[in-house]
Amino acid sequence: MLQIPLWNRLFILLVLLAGLSFAFPNFFYERVERHNDAVAEMERDSIETEALLAEEALWPGFLPSTLVNLGLDLRGGAHLLAEVRVEDVYVARMDALWPEVRDTLRDLRNEVGGIRRIDADPGLLQVRVENADGMSAAVAAVRELGQPVVSLTGAIGDTTLDVSGSGDVLTVRLSDAEQQATNDRTMQQSIEIVRRRVDEAGTREPTIQRQGQDRILIQVPGIGSAQELKDLIGTTARLTFHPVVGRAGSADEDVESRQIVLPSIDPQDTGTFYILEETPVVTGDDLVDSQPSFEQQSGLPVVTFRFNPSGARDFGEYTAANVGAPFAIVLDEEVISAPVIRQAITGGAGQISGNFTVESSTELAILLRAGALPAEMTFLEERTIGPELGADSIEAGQTAALVAFAAVLLFMILSYGTFGIFASIALILNVGMIFGVLSLIGATLTLPGIAGIVLTIGMAVDANVLVFERIREELKTARGPARAIELGYERALSAIIDANITTFIIATILFVLGSGPVRGFSVTLGIGIVTSVFTAIYVTRLLIIFWFERRRPKTIEV
Repeated sequence: MLQIPLWNRLFILLVLLAGLSFAFPNFFYERVERHNDAVAEMERDSIETEALLAEEALWPGFLPSTLVNLGLDLRGGAHLLAEVRVEDVYVARMDALWPEVRDTLRDLRNEVGGIRRIDADPGLLQVRVENADGMSAAVAAVRELGQPVVSLTGAIGDTTLDVSGSGDVLTVRLSDAEQQATNDRTMQQSIEIVRRRVDEAGTREPTIQRQGQDRILIQVPGIGSAQELKDLIGTTARLTFHPVVGRAGSADEDVESRQIVLPSIDPQDTGTFYILEETPVVTGDDLVDSQPSFEQQSGLPVVTFRFNPSGARDFGEYTAANVGAPFAIVLDEEVISAPVIRQAITGGAGQISGNFTVESSTELAILLRAGALPAEMTFLEERTIGPELGADSIEAGQTAALVAFAAVLLFMILSYGTFGIFASIALILNVGMIFGVLSLIGATLTLPGIAGIVLTIGMAVDANVLVFERIREELKTARGPARAIELGYERALSAIIDANITTFIIATILFVLGSGPVRGFSVTLGIGIVTSVFTAIYVTRLLIIFWFERRRPKTIEV
């Protein structure tokens, strides 16, 4: 009567073994972490790291190496609150719009006469026309540029531009709806670029989320300082290609409107300054890939890049129309090189050469792939949380967990004797499985997460208490201990399932509606509910069957 089929027994043991094997690396946290870092570097073609990995034998390759990531409050790290200057995007939009406005007004030269862009407040594009009588025609023509079939705000027929004329000055700005849509896109792009930069730098489980209209919260566990994080995030890596007007003697040389003077960082052009057109031909926003490589002839490190179809078309058209003219490759307002266009570059791919090392070319490729931040960030708040605070938190959490664990074990053994020992063994396995699942999914453990585990320790024995009390009742009427045990599990099952489902629903709601620490608590609580039900219904029962089959007792005490 008291039987579990062989294949069920094997399945239970395999699930236990899998859970504990994924939890096992956490007992050697620092060693496995160094092993994982070495593997990550080896994947970036670091021969030295591969040799180091082989020599030190940090961790056997056949064992799982996933770890429970420690949160900022446990591991230490950096906390930043950044404000995004979305107004910068308005300026860039107006600069990009100017060529279209210029061409449109040139087509109306008979009505408006000559045109000239004048200085204006940030986010505005102002053009002075020679003939003020043609202003209404100019406004109507430019307004057409802001009426796409489907606008960026998502509504058909919405205008993206607010165009007005006063006297002989035409003023163009983004409409209110388009400003809001631009703000949302800018924030989403900034968050994604920050996330990609932080992730590609090797850090794990950062918290990057929007706060309010124009602020981003950034928390990265395991990084040395807030300044280190600021340096990583603040690196612009903005790649642009500009027409070259000429050379300048210094950075302060006077130039015409819409021209800029930038220094060269090419070792062969030390001390050289270039006069460039301010509006770039193409920007790094059109890049789809960038990789470190080596030049075939010299063997020196270079960075290759590839444009999307739009960027490839613009780049190809410009190079085809300007063969023999120089153009500048600009990175973060410094001219990397200013080669002469020998022929049209129509393939949409090229390379950046310079005084690169293998490390610097790899870093530049990463930053170019991550893209440029669409707007400047101002850091309003920064904190560095030292590992000592995290160590104290871990120690306090361990103490709380051990005290709760010991109290529960003592209660179960004193209350249920031998059956209490089985429940205690299952409880230990349950905690191991919780950490195994957390490691498998790459979850981040925080102080609220530890609280969820401690709560789970108390809740995990609830199912066993229900079963054992039911067995006590069945011993009074059932024919023999085997039948009492079987009926105890069968008749307590519905109560166990109902109680845990209601708690799991609460954990799910906390996860969906909560954020940050609340979600960390709900994750450990939800995982603990699932593993505790598994250990109570299957593992404890399997242990009792093993014991019963070996001892064959005539009577039992629960």
